[in-house]
Amino acid sequence: MIAPQALLDQDGVRLTVDDAVATVTLSNPAKRNAQSPALWRALTEAGRLLPGSVRVVVLRGEGKSFSAGLDRQAFTPEGFDGEPSFLDLARGADADLDAEISRYQEAFTWWRRNDIVSIAAVQGHAIGAGFQLALACDLRVCAEDVQFAMRETSLGLVPDLAGTRPLVSLVGYARALEICATGRFVHAEEAERTGLANLVVPAAELDAAVADLAAALLAAPRDAVVETKALLREAAGRTYDDQRAAERAAQGRRLRDLAGLGE
Repeated sequence: MIAPQALLDQDGVRLTVDDAVATVTLSNPAKRNAQSPALWRALTEAGRLLPGSVRVVVLRGEGKSFSAGLDRQAFTPEGFDGEPSFLDLARGADADLDAEISRYQEAFTWWRRNDIVSIAAVQGHAIGAGFQLALACDLRVCAEDVQFAMRETSLGLVPDLAGTRPLVSLVGYARALEICATGRFVHAEEAERTGLANLVVPAAELDAAVADLAAALLAAPRDAVVETKALLREAAGRTYDDQRAAERAAQGRRLRDLAGLGE
């Protein structure tokens, strides 16, 4: 049996590839996979390094927690070694602050690319940036001990790592506002009931459940999955008639391809 190929292992992020499945692992369990700008850069690099053969990307965290969120060192005057502190960024020009946050967000945006399906395997705490990282993925398989929370508002901040849109899409505006404004925990039963979790399993079965889901996703032809994902991602922003037209165009491409008439 060939071992998965390791393409990246730095700053608390490890990327391995096993044929059509890539696994991105948050690998600092001693700090409950707390996040930092260096970790975000590593996550962005993991997205860039994905081979074209990859169809499914699994995101997981080592240890008892998926990710406890932003490392609290970020809120100290000195910040992280070699990094501008958040206080320094706040004192800078608006354009510089906007550009830096945009770079942070890159770690959270590539998971929804149409050419892959991403699955977050979530156990224990997924707080703040950890919650938003789970929301960055297409699908979430959760252990029964999962605890989601959006704590940014409690700290005088807002969720700014691309998590607000998927949260509203999954649970609706009113519940999303309540979750964010109160900072309360969302446990497994509510996560499954409201659509945050596609599946909830005992913690000991999390890896097996994710592997089963990945295998099921790989069973369908790649191009059909890519086209279907693109249709579903854009559906909410289109009118009914525009979505029907997009369906016709996508099906035309699929039929021509199946008939051997594709480009």
